[in-house]
Amino acid sequence: MTNHLFGAFRAGMPAPGRLLMETDDGRSISYGDMLERSGQFAHALTQAGVRPGDRVAVQVEKTPEALLLYLASLRAGAVFLPLNAAYTLPELDYFFRDAEPRLVVCDPEKAMDIQSLAASVGAATLTLGRDGRGTLADRAALQPGDFADVARGPDDLAAILYTSGTTGRSKGAMLSHENLASNARVLVEHWRFGADDVLIHALPIFHTHGLFVATNVILMAGASMFFEQKFDPARVISLLPRATALMGVPTFYVRLLQQGSLTKEAASHMRLFISGSAPLLAETHNAWRERTGHAILERYGMTETNMNTSNPYDGERRAGTVGFPLPGVSLRIADPEDGKPLAQGEIGMIEVKGPNVFAGYWRMPEKTKAEFRDDGFFITGDLGLIDADGYVHIVGRGKDLIISGGYNVYPKEIESEIDALAGVSESAVIGVAHPDFGEGVTAVVVRKPGSTISAADVAAAIAGRLAKYKHPKQVIFVDELPRNTMGKVQKNVLREAYKDIYATGKAG
Repeated sequence: MTNHLFGAFRAGMPAPGRLLMETDDGRSISYGDMLERSGQFAHALTQAGVRPGDRVAVQVEKTPEALLLYLASLRAGAVFLPLNAAYTLPELDYFFRDAEPRLVVCDPEKAMDIQSLAASVGAATLTLGRDGRGTLADRAALQPGDFADVARGPDDLAAILYTSGTTGRSKGAMLSHENLASNARVLVEHWRFGADDVLIHALPIFHTHGLFVATNVILMAGASMFFEQKFDPARVISLLPRATALMGVPTFYVRLLQQGSLTKEAASHMRLFISGSAPLLAETHNAWRERTGHAILERYGMTETNMNTSNPYDGERRAGTVGFPLPGVSLRIADPEDGKPLAQGEIGMIEVKGPNVFAGYWRMPEKTKAEFRDDGFFITGDLGLIDADGYVHIVGRGKDLIISGGYNVYPKEIESEIDALAGVSESAVIGVAHPDFGEGVTAVVVRKPGSTISAADVAAAIAGRLAKYKHPKQVIFVDELPRNTMGKVQKNVLREAYKDIYATGKAG
């Protein structure tokens, strides 16, 4: 038996001298370099006591060495556990106690505090800094480059990714070798990636988008990438003539559109722009097409499943939709209460099934059982519909559903109306406790620069377009919406901030 995921990468690997990545500080790493250095890292892991199935928790900055560590973990048969570099010590304490890693790799500047946390769960600590140096890199440098990959089967765990935990405890999604391999294979084919492709990789690598979608696709295709430590709009535009693809979040495209240097000519060498991790506004989609001549390809995935759907490579990439289920993925819209399939066009819970769907939540068997239907479909928590042409639309998270006066209100419908108004940059609609209606529909709006649009203007504009029970009871203007690191609007933060606006005596 081979190492299932890394063996799949090996199967499509080009000649050792072929470029894998070029960094923003001018370094070039070939596929041969990757094999040798990830082998050295894998030896360092095993010398640190890591055995097959052990968790390797990693909280470091984005560097080529961090990516080599991911590959080394796979090769050593370990379970890779990437953690957001912004997590605090109390958050790390929870993850360490829950996952019980054998080894923790952290930034040298945080080592003293993190080492004591790691020791409390019996884990060793090594360091890896933003310059690629540290005790792990030092140990790896002393090791041979040849490493006999540990045999791992399709169902063995490759990684655990913790969900954002906006409601309750963060949950560790267990992703198998085949979960990741199957999804990468499908995406390479569906998005037409080949050895001649060059991806601009400006995403973080603690998240499924940057780590598994972007990186795994490049490795599976034997392609190359510009490996950027952070997203810099001017830098990205300067790379477009040498690249063929960009994977980003909606914020990337909004910021790129603000650059005067973004033109059809600048984007003429590119073949594909992909967006995900948060909804892409139709306005952004249309503005991008007008400016560059390219239609952004929007897709839909999540931590527990990797990618589920995608707009077509050939055919209409329809704004406001996430396309069709990917090959091998079954998707249905079901009644949230009983799981019964709903008719085309009806809003319900999105449920998916396929080789991409995770094995369950780490050490949470009851939670895992509750999130799967008896026939194996995973309940995503996302509300959506399938239109007459088969395109999937995401309406919102189930927890974002507003029940006002006994009526179900879907925020996306109202947000779409508000976002279309001249003078509005974007909006988020939330439900806030209301003494009369249970929840009051509340719109939080960001104006465009120079706009003077008022709450009365918003109310007047939607008065004839939406049923009265959907009308916001208050419109609040802010400079910007709170977002997580992947660009998703944090509605839980907004609900907390405005939880008392309809309190007795203040009700609107």
